[in-house]
Amino acid sequence: MAAGEHWQSSLSEHALFSRLKERTREVEELREEGERRTRKDKQLRNLLCVLDGDLLVWDSEECAFLTVRLRSLSVESTGSSGEQKLLCTNPPLFEVNEVLLSPTQHHVALVGSKGVMVLEIPKRWGKKSEFEGGEKTVNCRRSYKASLGETAVACDFGPLTPLPKGFGQYNKEDTVAYPLYILYETGETYLMYIDLQKSNIKVGKLLGPLPMYPAAEDNYGYDACAVLCLACVPNIIVIATESGLLYHCVVLEGEDDDEQTSNKSWNSSCDLIPSLYVFECVELELALKLATEEEESMELDFSCPIKLHRDPICPSRYHCTHVAGVHSVGLAWFNKLEKFLGSGEEDKDSLQELAAEQKCLVEHILCTKPLRCRLPSPIQGFWIISDLSLGTSMICITCDFECIARPLLTTIRPPSPPLLCFKIDKSSTEIIPHVLEDVKGPFEEHIRGILRRNSANPLLLNSSSKDSSPPPEECLQLLSRATQVFREEYLLKQDLAKEEIQRRVKLLIVQKEKQLEDLQYCKEERKSLTEMAERLAEKFEEAKEKQEDLINRLKRILRCFNTQLPVLSESERDMKKELHATQEQLQQLGNAINQVNRKMSYQEKQMEKGKSPRKSSLTLSDYQKKNIKVVLKEHGENIQEMVKQINNVRNHVNF
Repeated sequence: MAAGEHWQSSLSEHALFSRLKERTREVEELREEGERRTRKDKQLRNLLCVLDGDLLVWDSEECAFLTVRLRSLSVESTGSSGEQKLLCTNPPLFEVNEVLLSPTQHHVALVGSKGVMVLEIPKRWGKKSEFEGGEKTVNCRRSYKASLGETAVACDFGPLTPLPKGFGQYNKEDTVAYPLYILYETGETYLMYIDLQKSNIKVGKLLGPLPMYPAAEDNYGYDACAVLCLACVPNIIVIATESGLLYHCVVLEGEDDDEQTSNKSWNSSCDLIPSLYVFECVELELALKLATEEEESMELDFSCPIKLHRDPICPSRYHCTHVAGVHSVGLAWFNKLEKFLGSGEEDKDSLQELAAEQKCLVEHILCTKPLRCRLPSPIQGFWIISDLSLGTSMICITCDFECIARPLLTTIRPPSPPLLCFKIDKSSTEIIPHVLEDVKGPFEEHIRGILRRNSANPLLLNSSSKDSSPPPEECLQLLSRATQVFREEYLLKQDLAKEEIQRRVKLLIVQKEKQLEDLQYCKEERKSLTEMAERLAEKFEEAKEKQEDLINRLKRILRCFNTQLPVLSESERDMKKELHATQEQLQQLGNAINQVNRKMSYQEKQMEKGKSPRKSSLTLSDYQKKNIKVVLKEHGENIQEMVKQINNVRNHVNF
């Protein structure tokens, strides 16, 4: 923040603007001596732009751009070091009123009342990335030149929009084009689609005039002077009039109504014309409204052309420049409108209800015509800087080459500071409903609505010479107006907010007392319920013990009853069958054991007979010995298995 404030203050005191002021003062003196002083220079202009941190100011006397490196202002002095002059190889023969920078930042357009000229920006190189390596004077080539027609119009491009198949001369599917909104001085708006993405540029036919709803007898004025398209879906068109009225219009899709189809029923390829729905109307305070009643009627007659500037940082904000100052307008309902139109509701009359909920925020930043009797100091240059090192700032240059730099927020400024309060619960309002009926919505929004400011004290700039101070009457009028604004917009509203907060505090105290009583009652009820639960738990344990005793007695009675029955039950019959089967298995296993014992005794006798002191002449081979061992091993395993079975049967029978 400190670096940003340093370059802003250094820019206001730069030597470039000092030289331009001196030249302007000399020109004014020559005109006064020749008695040919006119108000030709007292026009609204925009003669500056910012390119990669370099400020470019158009000098109409030398027909050249004068550059200032903004990044160097934070470390260098306010001298003339680092300045460059961009000359035109073919200077324009008309008076330049506006400077436009292309989106690619490769060309600059010089726009005047009698022509348009496009200049190619020189290349950069060198250590400091200056034009043509840092030469003091650089030539700029002319790329395009054209003269304007007699009819003055304002136009603006909208974002890329997909077109339906068969629309006009665009017969292919998935065709996108730029909508061009053209505004005539009568207030009528026309539409034209232009395809700039291909090598061969296609220009659609002129559609319009676009109908405006709700309908008005004067077609919303006959002094329209500027149009601006805000990038959103659907598009929002801003139409400005010289009387200071701003119309925020929503572009709605065309409908097959009788008015459009009656005149074009003979043409099968006619296109549906979109309509403009006037969502909101805002009146700018071009000149300060003072408390003197005699001057009110004359102040209302003041009018001047207005130029609209898109904000590159915040899409829901734009800026207005005119001969009397600068205004900033923020559309606080921007996001709500997108949600409303994205919900698919077709009731367009409900847009008025949405507009009535939250108005746009208008901030009067700079006033160059503080008094009716004073001549204005028209804005000659306006630009918004968005840079990581420089921050977000607004630069204005007056006709006297007074440079004014002000920081900007990246979002819309809220109407009031955040409040430390909670939202009202619906259940809490049941205690005193008749007192809270007048407070609609959350209390925080209610306080913000009270503190919302409708006007402010802008930065005042006097167009007269600084050596001559304004008379005391004018100072008193300005002081009275500032005091009135502070009293009405700050002190009175803060007093109202204070009364509302005190009133809400009283209501909350009553609610707190009631809630404390309810809390004490709940504690007593909780204590009684706990004691009752303990008694019920003891009774439950006693009932459980009695139930277990009854179940055991019932089991004994059933057992005795079954033993005294003369007929065997199913389970006893199954047990009897199992015992008989076990007895038969025991007999079979006993016979098998006897056979095994007889075989074992026979084998022992044979082994005893085979023992002899003399050597047997019988010799067995290794293969025979191996087979005998295998057979004996198998018999031994069979005998062990049979012994295990016999033991198991004996254990089962004994059980």
